[in-house]
Amino acid sequence: MEANNLLLWSISMAILFCIFSWFYWQNHKKKKIGIGSITLPPGDVSWSAIIMDCLRWYISISSSNPSKFVEEQVKRHGKVFTCSLFGKKAVVSADPVFNRYIMQNEGKLFQSCYPKSFRDLVGKNGVIVVHGDQQKKLHAIAVNSMKIEKINSNSNFLIDAQNIMLQTINFLPDDGAVVLQDVCRKVAINLMANQLMGFSSESEINEMACLFSDFVDGCLSLPINLPGFAYRTAMKARDGIIAKINNKIVAGTQQGGSAERNGVLGRLVEEENLNDNQIADFIINLLFAGNETTTKTMLFAIYFLTHCPQALEQLLIEHEGIRRTRRSEILEWEDYKAMPFTQCVIDETLRLGGIAIWLLREAKANVEYKEFTIPQGYLVVPFLSAIHLDEEIYPGALHFNPWRWLSEENKEKRNWRTSPYFSPFGGGARYCPGAEISRLQIAFFLHHFVSKCRWTQIAEDRMSFFPSARLVNGFQVRISKV
Repeated sequence: MEANNLLLWSISMAILFCIFSWFYWQNHKKKKIGIGSITLPPGDVSWSAIIMDCLRWYISISSSNPSKFVEEQVKRHGKVFTCSLFGKKAVVSADPVFNRYIMQNEGKLFQSCYPKSFRDLVGKNGVIVVHGDQQKKLHAIAVNSMKIEKINSNSNFLIDAQNIMLQTINFLPDDGAVVLQDVCRKVAINLMANQLMGFSSESEINEMACLFSDFVDGCLSLPINLPGFAYRTAMKARDGIIAKINNKIVAGTQQGGSAERNGVLGRLVEEENLNDNQIADFIINLLFAGNETTTKTMLFAIYFLTHCPQALEQLLIEHEGIRRTRRSEILEWEDYKAMPFTQCVIDETLRLGGIAIWLLREAKANVEYKEFTIPQGYLVVPFLSAIHLDEEIYPGALHFNPWRWLSEENKEKRNWRTSPYFSPFGGGARYCPGAEISRLQIAFFLHHFVSKCRWTQIAEDRMSFFPSARLVNGFQVRISKV
């Protein structure tokens, strides 16, 4: 019965994905560009390929190996190829150097483009979707708000973050079954609501978690604003989140108090020249980006460790050593710097299960690359996961092997800010501003979880990357407290 349900679900999602592609094409179609003597990257650009490419793309990103479609095309056409995606002509890249070139030329040769449902939900003022000077300004504010140096100097952040983790872990049932995806989501939304908005009460955070769950479910939905559709539910959730943000702004203004106590929101109100709509979209964008990255990396790390006992054993040894040096459960900055193997586990999790598996860009002008030309208006898709899962770059690429990051040859690859071979946080002008804070939170969560819990998987599961990165059955485990 489960297999039949899964098959029906897959067929339904494939049909919806094709319909979504058609709507997207209708919403973005432009006058046909005269190709003339332009040489496109090789590939099939016939109209008959639209549906087939769409279906094969969907099947691939819904699997545990999201780059399978790209790998098949690379074998036929090379690392940069032309196909049809979302009802438009697209150039897809599995070339690490070209991918980095695309990210480094954001706003110059390429610009981000997203489906209507996503643009509507994150807001027209969101740092994820805006372009040009506005994007630079908002991204700089986000980077400044989330500098690791600020976190290091703010001991309250480290204490508050770990108290949230400990409270959630301590309330897990002993010898009870849990859906770990829900646990990680709760931890992440608690962390983000506290950090961004200064929320601390259980009721505030639970309300935000419910709203945000509906919000995320609609981000890649069909933009149909009718009852019963995910887009309508998500837009209502967006209104609810904005109302909470505005209430927090009013309360902070009336009651006073430090900006630090009111989180990033308080600092935005006090220090930045943004109107209320810009502030609301800004917070929603950071909530979305931070919650997705932190939730899924915590979850996938536990999932991979479950299936690699040797790595789990080495991780336990590292964290037991840290615990022996501490009088308190609360870790400090120095403890974070003493987690070399934990950092390997995080990097390997991001390589195999990063949420940014591909980016969606549009060529602003004709772009020359090698002997090819990418015409203005074409979609350009740097497929980051194809690099992360390339056997020539990472031998045994589909296997979880955190020890690979200890080798000398991978040290340069590991620097995500400069390496074309490892891009879990994007790159260029749109790299994730909360990357370092997210890594710190994931490391501390792993410490507290493996120190306090032992677990066994009780249901089969697998990874999927559509409509977002997740474990299909939520990763059901039985917890026993240490």
